[in-house]
Amino acid sequence: MEDRQRLEALVKELNTYQGQAEVLQQQIDTLNATITELQVAMDTLETVKGEDNKETLVPIGAGSFLITELKNTEEVIIGLGAGVAVKKTVDDAKETIAEQKKELEELKEKMASDLQKITEYIMQRSPEAEELMQKVEGEV
Repeated sequence: MEDRQRLEALVKELNTYQGQAEVLQQQIDTLNATITELQVAMDTLETVKGEDNKETLVPIGAGSFLITELKNTEEVIIGLGAGVAVKKTVDDAKETIAEQKKELEELKEKMASDLQKITEYIMQRSPEAEELMQKVEGEV
């Protein structure tokens, strides 16, 4: 009976860690998407800087675009988070975006490290659970 209780406790623990690993992976995926968006923003700012009076396409959703002309490529409105946006020069905006990207990359690295530790722990404890499972099944 003691083996069955140990098995149940171990399975519950491993399931908890597996759930944490799945949540971390989802958060890492979200961070990757955000980092990609920040890189696209930086690339776009670099491309349009000083390109006043040029035609461009502006996405409006559902694969549709407006054809428009750039009027001011020296300033940009940049989101800072929590619904706050400010006007900045392109260079200042690129610097802000680079800082945001660096912070997110550091957070992603920490999450990836945590995920690796959880995965290693699960892999270390899984054989014990399998052994207990076989032992309990052998008792039945």
